[in-house]
Amino acid sequence: MTLRTILAAAALLAALTSCQSQPPNADVDAFLTDYNILYQELWNKAEGSRWDAGVDIGDATGNAQIAAEEEFAARLGSAELIDGAQTFLEREDLTYMQRKQLQYVLQNAAKFPGTIPETTTALIQAGAVQTAQLYSYEFSVDGSSVSSNDITEVLATSRDLDERLAYWESAKAIGPGLKDGLVTLRDLRNEAAASLGHPSFFALEVGEYGMTTGEMMILMAELIQGMQPLYEQLHCWTKHQLAARYGAPVPRRIPAHWIGNKWAQAWPGLVEGVDLDALVADKDPVWLLKQAERYYVSMGFEPLPASFWQASDLYALPADAVRKKNTHASAWHIDLDRDVRCLMSVAPTFDWLQTTHHELGHIYYYLAYANDEVPFVLRTGANRAFHEGVGTLIELVSSQASYLKAIDLLDADQDIDQIQWMLNQALTGPVTFLPFGCGTMTHWEHDFYVEPLDRNEMNARWWEYAARFQGIEPPTPRSEEWCDPATKTHISDDPAQYYDYALSSVILYQLHDYICREILHEAPQTATYWEKPAVGAYLETILRPGATKDWRELMREATGEDLSSRAMLAYYEPLLEWLKVQNAGRDVSFD
Repeated sequence: MTLRTILAAAALLAALTSCQSQPPNADVDAFLTDYNILYQELWNKAEGSRWDAGVDIGDATGNAQIAAEEEFAARLGSAELIDGAQTFLEREDLTYMQRKQLQYVLQNAAKFPGTIPETTTALIQAGAVQTAQLYSYEFSVDGSSVSSNDITEVLATSRDLDERLAYWESAKAIGPGLKDGLVTLRDLRNEAAASLGHPSFFALEVGEYGMTTGEMMILMAELIQGMQPLYEQLHCWTKHQLAARYGAPVPRRIPAHWIGNKWAQAWPGLVEGVDLDALVADKDPVWLLKQAERYYVSMGFEPLPASFWQASDLYALPADAVRKKNTHASAWHIDLDRDVRCLMSVAPTFDWLQTTHHELGHIYYYLAYANDEVPFVLRTGANRAFHEGVGTLIELVSSQASYLKAIDLLDADQDIDQIQWMLNQALTGPVTFLPFGCGTMTHWEHDFYVEPLDRNEMNARWWEYAARFQGIEPPTPRSEEWCDPATKTHISDDPAQYYDYALSSVILYQLHDYICREILHEAPQTATYWEKPAVGAYLETILRPGATKDWRELMREATGEDLSSRAMLAYYEPLLEWLKVQNAGRDVSFD
């Protein structure tokens, strides 16, 4: 045997041995390792640019955001990554974690597919322009500049219907200027989704739940129907209260400017004797944020990283500020690791006390799944609703009288009318929100993307759904010169996902019910998690896996049941019985 033959045989043997020693699907793991490194790098750059554009709205930051998002799209939406993920997904022997990551590769690519670069570039640019216009708009009433917070304050407190109407109309004045951009975004989003085989952009977003569009809409209908008996009673009680307040006849549907919220998704200021804003009126905004952090620390979570306080933008800008910023409260995971931030405009109101607790729920979720067991691409909620559910869960318990007494916002011996307290929770929480979230918002966005809805029917369809699901009507007829759906920021910059908030409400009540029954052994209507580390430990087991587990499996493990409105309905059962007595002899319908 020649030396050449011996060397060739040795090389062949080494190659065969190497192949035999490779773990199954080693090529898949190599692909995913490279993808996760790339994903974090590009996410960090793109999210950082979005942050900069949010805290200092202008041409320079907007252009930088466009450039970073174009790179994000081009590289994560490349034909090579799409082809690779699709090819690997054909295998039968993938692990759950491998398959889940590959599905996310395609989900990410479908948002901004590099396979259709002209469309993707146009989509990114259109989104940046729309966002800048959305948050740089200057509201005014009678020729005087007002802020978004000013509008919120007047709608929550004013008893003057003329003033209320002027501020409500000011809130809607931004809509017409956003209409063309919204239609452009819709068409581009649908085109991008279709390039990877999705029937619509709405279907793409719903697909993250492992559901079809039809299945999601059926679920929305079930949730609305389940809450309808309570909502009708609450709506009836509310319109009688407001009619008496404003000295007006009782309407069948409530005029939108009567409600203390721009979209009637919450109905604050209706319960006499529950002046929640007064509880924190003398507090510094810093105190509200620090108290929210103390809540989580009292449950056993670590204090927020020092970088959170250094890098966040937390307080309202002074009236003479040169820069403009996004005024919508949000939580950010800049590097998918420890760089977490919030963008807020905290003021000493009870709503902001709840909002700070809510947003830090997102922050602690980010920190929990930023661990070595969770690949970067799966560092997100079990589903999107879980993220909102955790934040809103703490928002709920931060409004419980037991907590407010514990932190000296209420006197320890102060008597609390539990029905009135629960009534206020229902008016400002999920009972008024679900018909908006499951009904008006989700049905309108479904039609907008799936039909797709004609631009000359957009406003009429919005108010059709507001009437059907919420029992709300505009103060005066609203023609198609207006674009009232576009006044809701999510329609432009967080599209086709609003059912997340609705589902999160269902999830949070299931989690809360389990915590109260199995851990605290207390009534859900009065329990608090303050200084309860056992609750923190339970929540940590839910947060830490990120998206590495199927959300249905996680739900069953966490609560012992599938997704259901049972717990929410049980929570408000005492209120329902009280409302039936108040509404005796009244017609509670509004259709």
